[in-house]
Amino acid sequence: MIAASAEAGPLPPNWLALRIDDLREVRPAVQQFEQRTELAGMLLHSDEVGPVWKEFKGRYRFVQAAGGAVSDEHGRLLAIHRLGRWDLPKGKVDKGEDIPEAAVREVMEECGLARVELEKPLCETWHTYERNGELHLKRTDWFLMRASSKEKLVPQSEEDIGEVRWLDDAGVRILKAETYPSLLSVVEAWEAAVHPRS
Repeated sequence: MIAASAEAGPLPPNWLALRIDDLREVRPAVQQFEQRTELAGMLLHSDEVGPVWKEFKGRYRFVQAAGGAVSDEHGRLLAIHRLGRWDLPKGKVDKGEDIPEAAVREVMEECGLARVELEKPLCETWHTYERNGELHLKRTDWFLMRASSKEKLVPQSEEDIGEVRWLDDAGVRILKAETYPSLLSVVEAWEAAVHPRS
């Protein structure tokens, strides 16, 4: 995950912060991040955020995705287990599809649910990946949703989902320890919305 801002503040563990004063510094900065596999993310900060972001984005093929942080009537979080990691249901937005509608569709397809209620936008995440030799930049718009635990959960096997489960507090802690770094902000936003601390 890479972010851009005007200033560098406190960073999560294993993040690198670099100041960009010249657009020619963007490419070597990204290459450094890609080569250092121990890094979970990088923050590029500059007085000229717009041009730096444009230069960075120009290296990638943009992918729009949408997903859901879904709660049941007991305040549990719906999670999927795919390719050895816990994750939240999400997927690509089809051409011409409305982003919130895509989020609901993806949750229903990946988890086998017949009814999902969209409540409100939650947050967005960005991450990069390589597929078939091509670099991609994915933006995922996340939504707070509700569904009933009375519905049977059916993992979408063609998407390599092995399990779908409602997670209690202990399960959410396990998910946070075994998921992708970019997903942590989504889980934290869900916790703040569903289980606010008094």
